[in-house]
Amino acid sequence: MNKREFIDELRVRLSGLPAEDVEERISFYSEMIDDRVEEGLSEEEAILQIGSVDEITEVIFKDMPDEKIVKKMAKPRRRLSWWEITLLVVGSPVWLSILISLVSVAFSVYVSLWAVVVSLWAVFGSLCAVSASGLLTGIGILIDGSPAIGLALMGAGLVCGGLSILMFFGSDGATKGMVALTKKCVFLIKKAFVRKEKVE
Repeated sequence: MNKREFIDELRVRLSGLPAEDVEERISFYSEMIDDRVEEGLSEEEAILQIGSVDEITEVIFKDMPDEKIVKKMAKPRRRLSWWEITLLVVGSPVWLSILISLVSVAFSVYVSLWAVVVSLWAVFGSLCAVSASGLLTGIGILIDGSPAIGLALMGAGLVCGGLSILMFFGSDGATKGMVALTKKCVFLIKKAFVRKEKVE
């Protein structure tokens, strides 16, 4: 891929963003290619160093403030005719109800997943507390002269301590997974809005 092809493809991928942002990024990557060519690389080698258009657009969409995308999408592309407005108003009880239901279900699933993560951390905290209290109580009972009960409580405390370590890694993994899922969802929503705008 040479510079012209790279810039053309990048422009198409960014076509849903505000025009000034598209031009700013096109200019940035164009200069970046030129700088590498001046250093002795070919256009193809320079583009390989910069990265693929997919990687670049993903970074741009992630960094793009949500309000810019919303502002761009809020601008009407054309005026609605009277029959389109009528259809929207008459059909609103149906499409609005479906839209609200879909958003509610998606939000409920998302909150439920976070509730599972919070529950895992609560179990981890409980295991830590039981482990500490079992060890301390066992030592106290052992000193008081009941070695069998004291050792049993200390053993139970150690078991809970081991389980709490396993629970920590599970809870940490679940939290990281949900954070990654959240970022991915935000990125996909941004990308979906941007894709609605086509090159004219």
